[in-house]
Amino acid sequence: MTEFEKVMASRHQIIKDSLKLDYHDFELEGIAFDYEKLMNDSGYSFAEIKKIQLENNVGNTPLIELKKITKYARQFAKPGFGARIFLKDEALNLSGSFKARRAAISVYHAKKMGYKGVVAATSGNYGAAVAAMAARLGLKCIIVQEVFDSKEKNQPEIIEKSRLCEAFGAEVIQLSVGPELFYEFLRILDETKYFNASLYSPYGIKGIETLGYEIADEMMQKEGKYPEVVIATNAGGGNLTGTARGLLEHGAKNTKVVAASVDLTGLHMASDHDFNLKSFTTGHTGFGIPFATYPDRSDVPRSAARPLRYMDEYVLVNQGSVFFITEALALLEGMERGPAGNTSLAAAFSYAQQLPEDFIVVVQESEYTGAGKHYQSQMTFAKEQGVRLMMGNPQEEIPGKTLVFPTSGKLVKHRTLDLMGLKKSYLKRYKDHHFSSVEYNYLMEELRLTLSEIDALMEEINEDEKR
Repeated sequence: MTEFEKVMASRHQIIKDSLKLDYHDFELEGIAFDYEKLMNDSGYSFAEIKKIQLENNVGNTPLIELKKITKYARQFAKPGFGARIFLKDEALNLSGSFKARRAAISVYHAKKMGYKGVVAATSGNYGAAVAAMAARLGLKCIIVQEVFDSKEKNQPEIIEKSRLCEAFGAEVIQLSVGPELFYEFLRILDETKYFNASLYSPYGIKGIETLGYEIADEMMQKEGKYPEVVIATNAGGGNLTGTARGLLEHGAKNTKVVAASVDLTGLHMASDHDFNLKSFTTGHTGFGIPFATYPDRSDVPRSAARPLRYMDEYVLVNQGSVFFITEALALLEGMERGPAGNTSLAAAFSYAQQLPEDFIVVVQESEYTGAGKHYQSQMTFAKEQGVRLMMGNPQEEIPGKTLVFPTSGKLVKHRTLDLMGLKKSYLKRYKDHHFSSVEYNYLMEELRLTLSEIDALMEEINEDEKR
């Protein structure tokens, strides 16, 4: 047996040891598991999570009304329309993003459980958040990143995040894109016996619940009502899941939760060829759609990020529109922020135009920006990869071939995905499976569907197979 085979054969035990969490305790019948038991068994109350975060300079970020962005959006809306746009400024957290909320609980738990260090597999802001929290709590930290393609070309945004991780004292292990990431991650966990600071553990998701709760609470204090819409940038699904759960915790049951991703249709997230043709390394369809339709593809047996349980709508925006809105935010509001949060801002700019002007749309996070994350760096890198940059209609952008910037805010438009189509894709894995009553109940909660709707989709799937 090769070293690779040994590690992969031991993966379930490695994960169990690295979290001290036995996922078998949550399994039910067949495909079903007890999601709420998984979340509740984390061992932290909402009040405790809030306290841990505040003691570590995380949370209580301002909710800012973007009055000039709203005014600009209203230029393109019919009379009486153009909802007010607010931004939860998460860039002011420790490490510069909402990911600090996730890291605060994960790293605190690692310290509490007696681990000497933490490991996280991420090319994003989460690595910096884990590194910062590990520095505060005196733990060792290893961050495993996909950085290069096979020609050793690296994404400037990922290098910027590597720099920040190293600034907080983390050891950063940089890999090329491909399946070796999970193997290396498991191998390091096994060798070091460090804690798995997974993005998808219940600790990571419960940490974001404070974000949704704060939005609901602040909006009640400011406006005497909950927002009509909250838009969350969607990648692995944890951002949306935690935010939605926090909104519900406060009582915002009628707030519409909308996912937003950059449209990178046709580019595969793990393709060596496609890796450097993307101007966005997170918050795009390469993560958002696969993780929505198969959440348990993560680094834990059962992901606590399950966006289809909470998602009311899923919208896409193109890369050029996000860069356009990034510049608009700086020029109109004096706020320079990074690309991930501006994905949901671009969606909100378009989405708000469809709603009455007394409605409120909240963009639930912002992130810091830096040299490699700045849109000018990404534009330069795109040109070096042969991507054509042009002004025009962003709806004509072809991911990996062109980057189209709108000539006016009027052209910034979102596209709505077929949510039922995503749920159908989720169910395709079970096309030959006969569901028990326990499994049906699980799927009804997981997909927010009735039993008859599940059966209808399964019939469609079976018919598709016959064609």
